[in-house]
Amino acid sequence: MPRVELPPDFLARMQHLLGAEYSSFLACYQEPPVAGLRVNTLKLSIEAWRALSPYTLSPVPWCPSGFTVDPSLDQSDLSSSPGKHPFHAAGLYYLQDPSAMAAAELLNPLPGERVLDLAAAPGGKTTHLAALMRGSGWLVANEIHPQRVWDLAENLERCGVCNATVLNESPSRLMQHFGTYFDRVLLDAPCSGEGMFRKSPTARQEWKPTLVQSCAMRQGEILSSAARLVRPGGTLAYTTCTFAPDENEAQLDRFLTTHPEFSLVPLPARNNMRPARADWVEPLSAHPLEGALRLWPHHLRGEGHFVALLHKSPSSEEQANRLAPFKIRPPDASALKLFAAFWQEILTLPFPENLHQAGSYVYQLPRAMPALEGLRQIHPGWWLGVIKTGRFEPSHALALGLSAQAAWRSINLAPDDPAVLAYLRGNSLSIPGETGWVLICVGGYPIGWGKRSQGVVKNAYPHGLRWMS
Repeated sequence: MPRVELPPDFLARMQHLLGAEYSSFLACYQEPPVAGLRVNTLKLSIEAWRALSPYTLSPVPWCPSGFTVDPSLDQSDLSSSPGKHPFHAAGLYYLQDPSAMAAAELLNPLPGERVLDLAAAPGGKTTHLAALMRGSGWLVANEIHPQRVWDLAENLERCGVCNATVLNESPSRLMQHFGTYFDRVLLDAPCSGEGMFRKSPTARQEWKPTLVQSCAMRQGEILSSAARLVRPGGTLAYTTCTFAPDENEAQLDRFLTTHPEFSLVPLPARNNMRPARADWVEPLSAHPLEGALRLWPHHLRGEGHFVALLHKSPSSEEQANRLAPFKIRPPDASALKLFAAFWQEILTLPFPENLHQAGSYVYQLPRAMPALEGLRQIHPGWWLGVIKTGRFEPSHALALGLSAQAAWRSINLAPDDPAVLAYLRGNSLSIPGETGWVLICVGGYPIGWGKRSQGVVKNAYPHGLRWMS
């Protein structure tokens, strides 16, 4: 591994903070970063993945569905790189830093709850929340950045998340719209990215001391909005991937001082995690900040992270806004006829409820959604497909949200079958069989649609996802 050059001002600060630990902290930057893989339990069990996995895996102690991958793998080799395997295209796992897996596990959303990921792109923590919710309840995935929100939508689609709404809004506008509505809110705050220095040359190049200060100011504003989105008795998780006390302990200290309705949930420092450092706040904090956790790269197999859980008092007088139910616009008669004909011909599942048409798009909405008028919506629910002249075309999101058994017609390919790579590159397949839409699967798990005619399966894999080499 090439030597990692770290910013001098960053090193000076870390030497001052860490003292005797500094040498071991610095030494870890000459080791390769750890590759993490989290099994998508929306699609298969951990045991089923172990039986399928082509990789040598080691468990992540704080995440039952998380593993580290053999660091000797050649990431450029199609046969060995987890990011270039057909199982990744099928959404069987998400590539995620092991330290980043701690946030959703500690927030621990339950099936049936209302959960908000406030700054969600690219979707690692969001898809983890979705898996823990087991497809039940309402998950709002929000991202303010107009390009990154599409990466978020794509990852939710690939992972088969069917109970989510994807929004492109500012935290303040969400606060104004919902009020204290959500059972659990995750704020993975925009930060200076120091914890990612080992993995990201861009983070190292863009870092400067003034970035830490500007991030801290922005985090304070977003935290205030996040606080107003949590219902009385609910929980807020604040996380960063930075080491800077100004963005971690000091941020938490200011928040607890200005929001007395919240208290810090003490988190046990297990699995080589370390307590937050109240002594790094000036003046010394009056709050028990040691209840938050720091994940250090020289203490565990992962990058730098900070996690704090904040509980809102049940006696808080704040109220959720009075929101009307989402105004569902069912497909019109002709659209419904086309959609129903597709569903009955292709799928074995009961006909879906809560159908909503937005333009030519057909969605299935999560139950008991409130009104979203005035908010920028990327997808209000599970995108099922598009109404076109005289026909319904199923979406990639529909394919990835199904099981192989949900389709009357499917083609199951082995992961090493050359036809899989041909399909992912956008090529047609010569596979005889019944005419019509067919679900393409790899190793028993859907990766997309094809449409067969006269023994040729025309490729319906999305153009933007097709493999170039």
